[in-house]
Amino acid sequence: MPMTMPLERNPSLDELTEQAACQFRSVFGHDPTHFAAAPGRVNLIGEHIDYNDGFVLPLAIERYVVIAGRPICDSSEPLIRLFSDPLRSEISFPLRDLVPSSTRDWAKYVAGVMAGYQDRQANLPSIEACIVSSIPLGGGLSSSAALEVAAATLLEQITQTCLEPVEKALLCQRAEHLFAGVPCGIMDQFSSVFGQSNELLLLDCRSQTIEPVPFLFPDWTILVSNSNVKHALTGGEYAQRRDQCDQALHLLNKPSWRDVSMEEIAELSGKHDNVLLRRARHVVGEIVRTQQAAQALGKSDGATLGALMNASHDSLRDDFQVSCDELDVLVDIARTIGPAGGVIGSRMTGGGFGGCTVSLIETSRAEEIATRIRFGYQDRTGIEPTLFVTRPAPGAMPIYRP
Repeated sequence: MPMTMPLERNPSLDELTEQAACQFRSVFGHDPTHFAAAPGRVNLIGEHIDYNDGFVLPLAIERYVVIAGRPICDSSEPLIRLFSDPLRSEISFPLRDLVPSSTRDWAKYVAGVMAGYQDRQANLPSIEACIVSSIPLGGGLSSSAALEVAAATLLEQITQTCLEPVEKALLCQRAEHLFAGVPCGIMDQFSSVFGQSNELLLLDCRSQTIEPVPFLFPDWTILVSNSNVKHALTGGEYAQRRDQCDQALHLLNKPSWRDVSMEEIAELSGKHDNVLLRRARHVVGEIVRTQQAAQALGKSDGATLGALMNASHDSLRDDFQVSCDELDVLVDIARTIGPAGGVIGSRMTGGGFGGCTVSLIETSRAEEIATRIRFGYQDRTGIEPTLFVTRPAPGAMPIYRP
């Protein structure tokens, strides 16, 4: 086995913007006039609790959706023409009376954002747009939220109607609820809007407030390992988990999960549906773990942070039951490497049922660790993973080109 394996490189924003401009010219026959970018995210800890009034600790990653666009002023019927470079797909739909059935597939995310703008009385012209992305699709890194936020940022430029950042994030979340049918929490859209270089976001999902957590450790790096097993959150499992959490909270007769203690859950053990109690145990435990992880990160306490990440994965696997064999293999390999080999902690990230793991690792050993994970995972699953490292990255932004 080779001693090192080059990690997948993160394309720069300049490269993605140039790719979007070239693809736009190829598809539409002229130059775009506006560009917007929005990042994906990875969640260090705090999974499936953003819709349960919990705390989450995500970061925007150095992977982006970039949209090149141009308003069309001479169209008699307002419409949108979209081309997705990753999917090699073009979809058009009218801008009048946008409803979830107005379009299909990936274009629903953009249509939902445009409907939200129209609800705010923004006058939308016809628009041509080309989408490029360096975020893996179906990897649990919020490619859909990045697409929504990039579309909203593009519309801000075209309409000269800027939204407050919280309003923009909530508009994009609503688009995913209504048009894509995914009852997601606020973490993905907030991460894409509010991301900052060298900072994680301790997001209080009840108050919708953010406490920045500096990540200024050159010796630590975040490794994302994509299982390349794709999940579909619209398949029902995500909505089922959310419903089970609501049922469990009702069973506990509490107004919010923030008012529930682990002792109260233990008192109900054996008296009610064991599945609901396991969901409750994950939610309450993960809220506590996330707060403790933010404190450990602030103190550079890798041992505590790693133990919390590991415990989070165990809870997601056993109590919330959203992991899968492939994710468990990736985590098991990382844990086997352990602190002695440069892995501080590792867990699944995202909605689950496939996608990615996130590991906090020593920067100087990143390629060595990635090599061991890659070949170990291939040996045990027959699937080649994709691995890249990232630092916390800036959130959504317009891009100006001369």
